[in-house]
Amino acid sequence: MRVTFLGVRGSTPAPGEEFLRYGGHTSCVAIAHDGEAPSLLLDAGTGIRRTSSLMNGEPFRGSILLTHLHWDHVQGLPFCDATDRTDARVTLFVPDQLDGSDPLEVLSRGMSPPHFPVRADELRGEWSFVSLSASSLEVEGFSVLVEEIPHKGGRTYGFRVSDGSATVVYMPDHCPSALGPGPDGLGEYHQAALSLCEGADVLIHDAQLLREELEAEAYFGHAAAEYAVELARHANIAHVVLFHHKQNRVDDDLDALATRFDGDPQVTVATQRTVLEL
Repeated sequence: MRVTFLGVRGSTPAPGEEFLRYGGHTSCVAIAHDGEAPSLLLDAGTGIRRTSSLMNGEPFRGSILLTHLHWDHVQGLPFCDATDRTDARVTLFVPDQLDGSDPLEVLSRGMSPPHFPVRADELRGEWSFVSLSASSLEVEGFSVLVEEIPHKGGRTYGFRVSDGSATVVYMPDHCPSALGPGPDGLGEYHQAALSLCEGADVLIHDAQLLREELEAEAYFGHAAAEYAVELARHANIAHVVLFHHKQNRVDDDLDALATRFDGDPQVTVATQRTVLEL
């Protein structure tokens, strides 16, 4: 399994020279079987535009799983050359909002006039829109466990993706403090998170906040980087990738973030150039 980070920011893109080393695009991760082009994308923030660089001129033919529908996880959809072309084939999994709406209608609430000139059903290629609930799925040759996790402002999921030899967990937006302070004041290590994580190889996790920012800023719906590392310890994961960086956290700040941890588990601060071979 090859995991490529295409966008690592949260909330808004972060342009400017002080963000160049880690990158300014919002959330998107591409997953591929060994030796193949990516066939599974996790989220569709502005980082999805970079999918084209992995496709060798070919269209994307695969699936996109959305954790939730906040802007920083969907705004790249109409701007990706690899997916918006006549020979593309895309299955888009849209979180079920439990209000009876079909997935295309839910997506169109934010992607249609007057908010945007192109409707979701006007994207070029063969698109299918599928409602996503907590479940176990087989998607593009991967086994995917979908669990609902706490995050402010709409139904939100975490994903556990396995190809039979390696397993990666993706929780880019997670507010465990919404369930209480937990044993160390960082939030609860609750069953949904533990079920996703237990025994995985890599955890990609929300690190928008720092411990000292949690009290003032957790109402936005995010976790502290320290929680991500402790969750990995609770779940016996050897490698945690800190993700969904705060939009104003510059490169030097993210360099400093890595020095907070002692190497057990291994901690990587995600960049747009990070590639994991599992």
